[in-house]
Formats: sequence, C-alpha cells, structure tokens
Amino acid sequence: MDSLPNLNTIVFCHCHCPDLFRSAAEAGPHDILKLYNPKGNIINISPRLEPNSPNSRYKLEVVAADCNSEPLGAELAGALGFDLLSMEKRLQGLEKKILIEAGETPAVVYEMKKQVDSFREKLESVEHLSWLGLFKDLSEGTHKPSPFYHKRTLRKTREECEHVREKFLQMSSLEVSEEVRQYLKTPTFDNWQWEDSEIMVLLQVMYTDLDFIAAFNIEPEVLQQFLFEVYRRYNNIPFHNFKHCFCVTQMMYGLIWLTNLRSQMESIDLLIMLTSAVCHDLDHTGYNNAYQINARTELALRYNDISPLENHHCAVAFEILEKYNIFRNVSTDQYKRIREGIIKCILATDMTRHNEILNKFKSILPTFDFNNKDHRDVLMMILIKVSDISNEARPMEVAEPWLDCLLQEFYNQSDMEKLEGLPVTPFMDRDKVTKPSSQTGFIRFVLLPLFIELANLFPCLEQHIIDPVRKALNYYTEMEKALEQEKQNRAQSSTESQTGPGPETSKAESK
Repeated sequence: MDSLPNLNTIVFCHCHCPDLFRSAAEAGPHDILKLYNPKGNIINISPRLEPNSPNSRYKLEVVAADCNSEPLGAELAGALGFDLLSMEKRLQGLEKKILIEAGETPAVVYEMKKQVDSFREKLESVEHLSWLGLFKDLSEGTHKPSPFYHKRTLRKTREECEHVREKFLQMSSLEVSEEVRQYLKTPTFDNWQWEDSEIMVLLQVMYTDLDFIAAFNIEPEVLQQFLFEVYRRYNNIPFHNFKHCFCVTQMMYGLIWLTNLRSQMESIDLLIMLTSAVCHDLDHTGYNNAYQINARTELALRYNDISPLENHHCAVAFEILEKYNIFRNVSTDQYKRIREGIIKCILATDMTRHNEILNKFKSILPTFDFNNKDHRDVLMMILIKVSDISNEARPMEVAEPWLDCLLQEFYNQSDMEKLEGLPVTPFMDRDKVTKPSSQTGFIRFVLLPLFIELANLFPCLEQHIIDPVRKALNYYTEMEKALEQEKQNRAQSSTESQTGPGPETSKAESK
C-alpha cells in the first residue's frame, strides 16, 4: 500500500491576513486544505497515490483559513488543560538528562520511539485512513460522470442541502490564500478538485475581489444566503449542474481579469455579467429547448416556445433575489439596469440565437467603442456566451470529463425522445454520435469563430483560450481518425470471417 505524504514535508501557506503563516498541522477544523503534487497541481488522496520522497515532495497547504482563530495546537492544549509546547520542551530535557547520566540512550527509549513512529506511519497510511473516511478513490474514472445520476432525485434532498449549507457556513469566513486567488483568475482552474461548499467560498471570493461588496453595499450574510439558494436550485443532472454554474462564472471572472475590463467598463456591468453567469442555468432539468417545445412542456407553453429554458432560468434567478436580494442597497435606477442586464445576458445563452449575436458583434467590431452602451451590451452577451461554452479552453484533464457529462445528458434526452415518439435531436443520438464527432464540428464551426472574434478585440486571449481550443480540435480529430480506422478494421475482419480469407492470405497460409 502506498504511503501518504510524510507530515514532515508540510509547507506553510501565506494568507491575506498580515503576517499570517499557518502550517497544515495547525489547520483549524473548518479550514480548507489541498494536496499539491511536485508539479504544483492540486490532487486528491487515493490508494494509487505515488509515495513521496525527499526529491519529490507533496505539499499539504491551507488554502483557506480562519485568520481570527488560534492554531489547533493551542485549542487542543486548552481543552486538555496543559501546554503542549512546555511538555515537548520537558521531554527533550528529560531525554538529554538520561543520555548524560546513562552514557547512552536506554533500549526502552528506542522502543518507545519505535512505537511512536509506527503509530505515525499508521496514521499516514492510506489503508488506515479509509476507515476514518478521510479519503476517496479518485484514481481512474475520477472525473467521469456518475453512472448513478439517473438513480438520484432530480431535486436536491433537504439532507443533502443542509449538509452542504452547514459546511459552507463554517467555511464562509475563511481567508483564501493569495495563490488560490490568483489561480482562480486563470482558465486553467480545475473545478474537479473542489467540493460544492468550497465552490461557494470561491464564488464569495469573486464578489469580494472585484470590489462588489463595497461598491454595491452587498451584505455578506445575504450574499451567502443567495449563493446557497443558487446551489440548491441547480439540479442533480450530469452537465447543467452547480459545478457547471461555477465553471461558467469562473471563466467569466478570469476573462474580466485577463482583458482588464475593470479599467474599461463600469463595475455595475461586471456585476451583471458575473451574477448572470451564476444564475444562467438555474433549475435546468437536462432537456434542451427543442425537447421542451416538441414535448409541449409546461415551460414551452408558459413562454410560447420562445427560449423556454433561458426565460425560466431568469425567472428563478429573480425569484431567489426576491428573498435574498444582494442588490437591496442599490438605487432604483441601478436595480432596473441590473435586472435588464441579467435578463439580456441569460437570454443570450440560447444557442438558437448564436449567429444573430455573433454577426452583430462582428459588425460593430471595427468601430467598437466602450463608451457606446449598445456596443457594451453586445460585448456582455458575447462574454457570457464564450464563458458558457468554454470547457474546451481548459486543460484536457479538466475539459474531457465535462464532455463525458454532456454526452450523458444528451444521450438521456435522445433516449427519452425515442420513448415518447418525439423527433430525435441528431447530435444527441447515442446510435449516431461519438465522442470525437460531437466535438470536431462544434469546435470548428461554433467555438473557434466565436473565440477568434473576441480575441480580435482582446488579442491577449489568443494564448489563453484559442490555442487550447485548437489543441482540443487536433486531439478529437486524431481520436475520430483512430475510431474510423478501428471501425474499418472490424468490418474487414467480419467480412473475412464470413467469406474466408482472400487469395493473398490463402497463399501466405499455404506457404
């Protein structure tokens, strides 16, 4: 059994709090810790974790800490009624005294040390962590969509929500490390390493670091209630879930920083974009607009077949805001602008409007003016569209699992369409669509044209979102060729088995 990283290799994490350095060994009960591999990537503990060595050390870092709490050691000492530091010094003194008086360390001391080392090794062993529930197997298939999604209830259960809510509230006052805050601004951010309660903490960081809390007098408690309610209203479906909400919001957040939009647009527009990203798929049930319309669902009837899902997402967003209004302290005019902007942004995520919005952006691009409200409105729609379909701009180990999730949701819909006798959406049919074929056309004809136009306005995005997408296109093109070759080989083998070997094969066998 592989051993876990030795606690002696734990490093210190520098948080925002002045002069605060806290080791993982001193982490509080609700602090967030992440394990980093020697390359600096966040990883999860699993039975297949490679053992560390002096030359390849893991790092266990506190990435979010309560800056106002005492170290855990101090809490433990208080609870036990004695000073641990004084005890450690006393033991060291006694050890020296024994060595001086006896001339050598007695065998009993060696035996005690051996027992302590054995106990420490036992605590650090994966085998003994399992019964404590301190690790989960995140090796092969870690990022694959859960095969049990269809067995979960669509809506989150009360117990599920309360568990996450309790953890979030315990973590909500933590100070997130500067390293993670910077990482959060990049398109390479790996969402798979963060739990839902931790994700809410990161969303809170975004509102804080963009100065929305101060600029719009957003009450922290109300923001926390709002974020939790948003979490609760995203459903248990493979793709359009709370983690997708986070990914879209995190990409929007990254684009704001990468393009330096803070110096070119008003804070209220940035607030609209970030909040739109948070709310853009609320209460999605995993079936797209085509299904809603063909099945004549309640949403299609309510919204007269006009963007039924997007209209519903907007309605749910403002239903939440009626109860937990993070905009309660803005002026009437500001609120009107925010509401109008959020509706416009969320409705823009309907892919049937893709060409309309992209062509409008292309037409204004040569004379784009940040002082022109119409130009800004179109840019805001483009930014949320880019964020919404940006998975392929992420590292392949982050992006590919999302494709697996999306295909699972697509296949679920096409299966339902077949069962109900509805028109089957071609790109969702499991009998016709493969993983690479679903991506090559989408990347070539939808993603790249959209991303390239945005990069024409912000050239700095070329390396951040276009280069990775081109790599993804090459990756899936090669995968498609390999699958086609495999298909041809199988067909040839099948033909030969039915008709017998060809003349050349027969000659070779006769020899």
